[in-house]
Amino acid sequence: MPTSDPYGQSISVAALTDAPNAQSLAAGIVDAVAPRTVMRFTSATSRTATLTGASAPVPGMITYLATEDRYEARMGDGTWRTISSGAWIPITFAAGYVAKGGSPAYRILGDAVELRGTFERSTAAPFTKATALTIATLPSGARPAASRYFITATEWAADMYARMEINAAGSVIITIPPSTPTGASWAALDNVSYSLTT
Repeated sequence: MPTSDPYGQSISVAALTDAPNAQSLAAGIVDAVAPRTVMRFTSATSRTATLTGASAPVPGMITYLATEDRYEARMGDGTWRTISSGAWIPITFAAGYVAKGGSPAYRILGDAVELRGTFERSTAAPFTKATALTIATLPSGARPAASRYFITATEWAADMYARMEINAAGSVIITIPPSTPTGASWAALDNVSYSLTT
């Protein structure tokens, strides 16, 4: 009769008195050990298609997603949570806005998102003051549960700061204060960081 492993991981260890069966022995090892290793998938979609039925994900599983280039862990609430610093993913700007410097991008860090870089209007003209301007939309996996607000840097000679909002729909919205003498022609995403869970 098989016995349990000494580490308390519910891995069956065949006994010498068990009937010889190479297939059962190999299957017992693979079925018990594979979910406890770092499983590799080409993408989150591939993982979802593979981990179903008797192989459905359970809390404690860890996977590596090649397309996303990140590690994720299965949590007790049935979600996958990023446990590594994801790759920087370039931000796709809305029409009329372009990157200025610092390679504008976002990345997922555990259960948070971090942004970087600066952007400007494609004409390099100053932003319209006192107007909410949607400069980009983040994908679903990088959106906060509710709107988050930040003060972000702009050029020194003009406003020096602007209000930035990132809402649950992923819209990145900048508003230049109405009281400043001139509209800024660029703004920063640096130091914008927010939680994905609250």
